[in-house]
Amino acid sequence: MMDLKQIFIKNLKKFRNTKGFSQMKVAELCDTAPSYIGEIEIGRHFPSIKLIEKIGQVLEVEPYRFFIDETAETQDDMDEMINLITKLPEEQRLKIIHRISGL
Repeated sequence: MMDLKQIFIKNLKKFRNTKGFSQMKVAELCDTAPSYIGEIEIGRHFPSIKLIEKIGQVLEVEPYRFFIDETAETQDDMDEMINLITKLPEEQRLKIIHRISGL
């Protein structure tokens, strides 16, 4: 299991690459030193909450998402489960919802 710092680094890289931004571009848009994003991505430094918020704004990502371990397998499993549940009759879907929510 990855720790939060590793999850943050993985997600920062993923969101930055998805947006097509270089480390330098993110640093520039966050008004921080050009090498600082690289230092974060190799684990040498960790950003403040304020900088995490700025990075989130720049990458158009809610800051909490940097700390969620969204592996492809987990997302695929969830999508498959949701797809299967939506195909069930309404009565069975409601039973599953009640069981999950503890109602």
